[in-house]
Amino acid sequence: PVCGSLYGSRFAAGGLGGSLTHRCFYSPTPANKHERKYWCKMAANGACYTIISSSSYTSGEYRGRVALGDAPQNGTFTVTMTGLRSSDAGTYRCGIGSTNHGLYASLNLTVLADATVARPTQLVRGEPHGSVTVLCPSGDTQSDKKRFWCKVGRSSCALLASSDGYVDRRYQGRILITPQESSGTFKVLINDLKQEDSGLYLCGTQGSRGQDSPQEVVLQVATASALPRRPKFLSGAVGGSLSFQCHHEPRGTYEKKYLCRWKGGSCPVLLDDEGFVLEPYKGRIQMSGSDPERGTYTVVLRQLREEDAGWYWCGARSGHTELTASLKLLVHKEICSSRDPGTTTPVRPTSASPAAHGTPRHRSIAGVVGTVPKGTSMGTVPKGTSMDTVTQGSITLLSTATPGSSATSPGETFQESSSGQPRLLPVVLPALLLLICITIAILTLAKTKFRKKPGE
Repeated sequence: PVCGSLYGSRFAAGGLGGSLTHRCFYSPTPANKHERKYWCKMAANGACYTIISSSSYTSGEYRGRVALGDAPQNGTFTVTMTGLRSSDAGTYRCGIGSTNHGLYASLNLTVLADATVARPTQLVRGEPHGSVTVLCPSGDTQSDKKRFWCKVGRSSCALLASSDGYVDRRYQGRILITPQESSGTFKVLINDLKQEDSGLYLCGTQGSRGQDSPQEVVLQVATASALPRRPKFLSGAVGGSLSFQCHHEPRGTYEKKYLCRWKGGSCPVLLDDEGFVLEPYKGRIQMSGSDPERGTYTVVLRQLREEDAGWYWCGARSGHTELTASLKLLVHKEICSSRDPGTTTPVRPTSASPAAHGTPRHRSIAGVVGTVPKGTSMGTVPKGTSMDTVTQGSITLLSTATPGSSATSPGETFQESSSGQPRLLPVVLPALLLLICITIAILTLAKTKFRKKPGE
């Protein structure tokens, strides 16, 4: 049985006498690799009549001007039609299955006298928790036009991000559209990939007259990943410091490694491995070390402020490709509650769930490892989890959660006296004294009654 998903262009135009090359992208599962591939045309009665299939069938009307090629290792198959006629216009399906009603993607073909050949669809593959770089060659050098990234649905293309700062709530902290280069090309960077990110997308520029020849992109996110799921949330106190590690491919060659601050769809670099430090962060942030063999570099942020809270990206650039990973920093104040007159007891947030330790070798930047101060309680640790700590820093490592979730919940705090002992004595001692007084009064009353003589 076929399974997974199949994607392809929704619209295409071909010139009279010209040719059409259409690519379909499918999940490269064992079942799909060996299943029948087909190309059919929809008729007025609702049936889809096969033109060609991988089962060595070709319709007589199309023999000599249609071909189908399958590349199971890449999860793609290509249909080529030549000598286009006006009668070739219509709706087609490329699909997988023993019948023409299985897994398919529809294409609406228009045949014109002077049709413009569209760019071929770009295929981008990624792994869950990993990142991808999508190159959008718009060809338009006018930087004032809005750059966009949208996901194609049944009847429209849902906008996910644009260069004017808009970001869909599902992509907060994990998508970025870079500025245009001199050629008009720009990049779309996405990290923390999820299975539901798979699909057909459009990217390009949009002026006052609409979209300018957008680029079609098929994004396929694998069903399984060799990348560990790393902690995405960190927490620290105002005035404290924190240290975390960014991961990349150990054998990779990178032009630049950096940390940037994601906000409103942009991510200005705070520091990089070439010595650059953004002015407001000088003296507070540094790359304390790099371990190319393990594929890590460490970032230290000191003197935490409330305004430091927000999204950050670890990044490493290699040519047109950028590997990225996002993390969210939560900064809290020291909260105090009364213990005795003139005495206060700190109340510290604890992590909702410690993050699991990852393996040292990773194929892309995929998160961070945080630190907690020595002697700080982490609350109740669920059975089966582990926790990474180092000797410096003052943050609490939080498990991956959905954006906008709180680091702590009511009841996830604890109190202790300055000596570390439970504060029971102020409560028990008065109760004990009251009990002794009541006992003495009862015994005195009983003794008085006992001494009374009968008849008195």
